[in-house]
Amino acid sequence: MAAAQTQTTPAATDPVQRWLARRSACPQLDAEKIGPTPPLCATSSDAQRAAVNRANSAHSTGPRTESGKQRSSLNALSHGLTARTAVLPTEDPDTYQRHIQQFLDEYTPATSTETQLVHEIANTAWRLNRIPFLEAELLSQNPNPQSLIPQLATLGLHGSRLSRQFQKAIEQLRDIQDERRRLERRQLNEAAELFIRHQRKGLSWEPSDAGFVFSREQVQRHARHLISRNPTYYAPPTRFQADPPPMGAAF
Repeated sequence: MAAAQTQTTPAATDPVQRWLARRSACPQLDAEKIGPTPPLCATSSDAQRAAVNRANSAHSTGPRTESGKQRSSLNALSHGLTARTAVLPTEDPDTYQRHIQQFLDEYTPATSTETQLVHEIANTAWRLNRIPFLEAELLSQNPNPQSLIPQLATLGLHGSRLSRQFQKAIEQLRDIQDERRRLERRQLNEAAELFIRHQRKGLSWEPSDAGFVFSREQVQRHARHLISRNPTYYAPPTRFQADPPPMGAAF
């Protein structure tokens, strides 16, 4: 007599098989009613996980301790020290524009690079000037300095970083402006030399003819300056040479 054999279904270990088994356990909905993207069937574990998440979010009400509230307040206050926009919504835009203009008047940028650096310097100074007000705001919330040491230390780090950034931008601007002025002086000397030569020969000459950007008045003024500083070098030719026209003669 053949022994009765009982067939058992092996447990699915393949992820695809498990997904198919879970999908077959879900009720199939009409595709025309649910649209092109039907919702997934939520298992009991998914429902439990969603309930736990909702319960945790209900308990998240922000900082409760006094130190936690102070840290949260500092986060809001110090955000403007690293933000792309220098002016905060609580600050006066007109005051900021006057602040920028003061730096433009002081450094008188002549190129777009110099203007960019001047704006960076002014914005950094604007943020640096804000730090004392942030410290005063913290102290007004809690007059005990001992409890504010971490927050004040954070502001101090921001201040040190901004000070280094301020000094670096000033050094870069000075280097660029010094190099530009050296080039301008050299070119102005060359233009004045050409002006003197053409004047002594009685020839008309304009700075733009040689590609200079200086005006005729600038070149004439600098030529007189060169002659006054070194009259021997720029002395008129001797009597054995042709007499040059006077310096003030019109061409």
